[in-house]
Amino acid sequence: MAETTNLVIERSRNARISKNLNISEKQVASTLALFAEGATIPFIARYRQERTGGLDEVEIAAIQKENAILLELEKRRAFILESISDQGLMTDELKKQIVNSWSLTELEDLYLPFKPKRKTKASVARENGLEPLAGAIMKQESGNVEQLAKRFVKGNISNVDEALEGARHIMSEWVSERQRARETVRRLFRRKAAITAKLVKGKETEAEKYRDYFEFSEPLQRIPSHRLLAIRRAESEGFLRVAISPPEEEALKDLDRIFVKSGNQTGQQVELAVKDAYKRLLKPSIETEFKSESKEKADEQAISVFAENLRQLLLTPPVGQKRTLAIDPGFKSGCKTVCLDAQGQLLHNETIYPHPPQRETSQAAAKVGQLVESYKLEAVAIGNGTAGRETEDFIRQRVRFRDNVEVYMVNEAGASVYSASSVARKEFPDYDVTVRGAVSIGRRLLDPLAELVKIDPKSIGVGQYQHDVDQNKLKESLDQTVISVVNQVGVELNTASVHLLSYVSGLGPKLAENIVEYRNENGVFESREALKKVKGLGPKAFEQSAGFLRISDAKNPLDNSAVHPESYGVVRKMAKDLKKSIDDLVGARSAFEAIDLNRYVTGETGLPTLKNIVESLGKIGRDPRGKAKMFSFDPSLRKVEDLKEGMIVPGIVTNIAGFGAFVDVGVKQDGLIHVSEMADRFVSDPNEIVKLNQQVQVKVVSVDVARKRIQLSLKM
Repeated sequence: MAETTNLVIERSRNARISKNLNISEKQVASTLALFAEGATIPFIARYRQERTGGLDEVEIAAIQKENAILLELEKRRAFILESISDQGLMTDELKKQIVNSWSLTELEDLYLPFKPKRKTKASVARENGLEPLAGAIMKQESGNVEQLAKRFVKGNISNVDEALEGARHIMSEWVSERQRARETVRRLFRRKAAITAKLVKGKETEAEKYRDYFEFSEPLQRIPSHRLLAIRRAESEGFLRVAISPPEEEALKDLDRIFVKSGNQTGQQVELAVKDAYKRLLKPSIETEFKSESKEKADEQAISVFAENLRQLLLTPPVGQKRTLAIDPGFKSGCKTVCLDAQGQLLHNETIYPHPPQRETSQAAAKVGQLVESYKLEAVAIGNGTAGRETEDFIRQRVRFRDNVEVYMVNEAGASVYSASSVARKEFPDYDVTVRGAVSIGRRLLDPLAELVKIDPKSIGVGQYQHDVDQNKLKESLDQTVISVVNQVGVELNTASVHLLSYVSGLGPKLAENIVEYRNENGVFESREALKKVKGLGPKAFEQSAGFLRISDAKNPLDNSAVHPESYGVVRKMAKDLKKSIDDLVGARSAFEAIDLNRYVTGETGLPTLKNIVESLGKIGRDPRGKAKMFSFDPSLRKVEDLKEGMIVPGIVTNIAGFGAFVDVGVKQDGLIHVSEMADRFVSDPNEIVKLNQQVQVKVVSVDVARKRIQLSLKM
């Protein structure tokens, strides 16, 4: 019986998920079944398209999230049913309402009259025996309230006024607990609530950066995420008083229609109780709901922007395996310089002093030239922080390279966080933070993804208000983004760090450590099959991870592809039918034009998988991120004062927000392209126009030197 009940609940939950997400119940059920089997989001999206009907990662993650929300709701529903039943107050009608409800708000409204309460004005009035008086007045049948109230003047109640006041407190509570009343006020909040902010007296100087919000009002429906989060931050810092409310007169009129049924004295008492209920109980309660709800929506938007920025950053094209000179620039402390091999291993480090106060320019140039020749270096990576532009000038102007040496500026945001982390200490126990920071800059050029996964995403500098949003939701979203990108790109099994491997589908930190330990003890993996020899890596972990791991020089080229080992047999059959070897199929898309994929469809392998196999064979050895491009700022620009209105200058997009994009034009202060300056049409999302790290030509619209504000435009 219990099993049947659970099945009914599960089907009901699946139907609700299907309705909420507009995804078929069959797809929902199949996806949740895969999760129950231990499958991950990347694995399901890539290798189980037949079972899900081709759902992508976003849809699969949404199903997982919605299911978790509904499971929590079911727990709350069960508690509410038990609590009301234990009080002996459950009715068939109430039970039906609770069982059929899939809204947490509605459930809490239904439970509110039965919720254990602390001492209130209404509870005191009840203790004084005034509930019958409140009930008589609420009926609004008698016109003489004094006569009704006289009978209750006894004990702690010394006169009629006290009796009526106590009765109104009870009626106010009834009004505030009525589901219809709460939903009426909620509807008004949704349609007409405004968020207002006022400066806290005496905080003018401290709150200067929030000046735009000193006397502020905007419809709650229309306020953008970044503005609401800024207001909330100012409120939490004690600079603003913030309120959310609809027009009070309209709220009272709507409530009176529900409760006030006569114009006599009892009706007037009910009207007074309604007003008290709204101002003292209903409005504060619903305002709290909307404060929480609006903050949640603002958080979701901000987290979504952050996650998309992180995705784009992690997909930054690598320069590839090049022997690299990496420089962490500085003035007084000098430029920490390291030499890395093509895999990013540290070969040499020292400090040069090309800038003031030492100004050992000639010696530094000679040293850099010597290092480039000695270690046969092919690329130079320069951090873009303090002294970055000056170091770039020094390298380009004073050092003579072979023609094939490329010079890159690298965004060093978060490098100092990495250099002081336990991950860095474990990698370089015998070197100080300056060496580790320079190594990180160089490795970011070689493979940004492999290096950036070692840093807390919040320290990378591509989000806004990241400290103001729900930290658990932020971490969950950013972790999922990292996992998605790592598995989209694929991981080189024989060179990946523990940290990078831990993000691979089905692995995690412990198995990642075991893989590296096995690699250190036994040498490189010659095939994916050899993974099965790793301690603790069972069939399920192999199934989930193998397709996302690459072995670039494997004997079987499929081990360097996105083709899953479970599909190798299909590829062999295709090769046999085409009278070719598997090596011949690599990159040869034309070879598949004459083949009928339907011939290879089985109960386990459908057309989506077969199409993915063909696509993967055409991309073996090709990095989906592309290749890094060199970039140079305008050499005449060094500081904000150098910018003039009307200039057209090169820049790099460093951050994207809902209201626009920030661009580094080489003056140590990013400029803003407001969303209205991105195109000669309405743009709702800046990502339609620009991407992180994109190289752009921008027009200088205005420069505020005092406030260090630069307004830019893409509209030439």
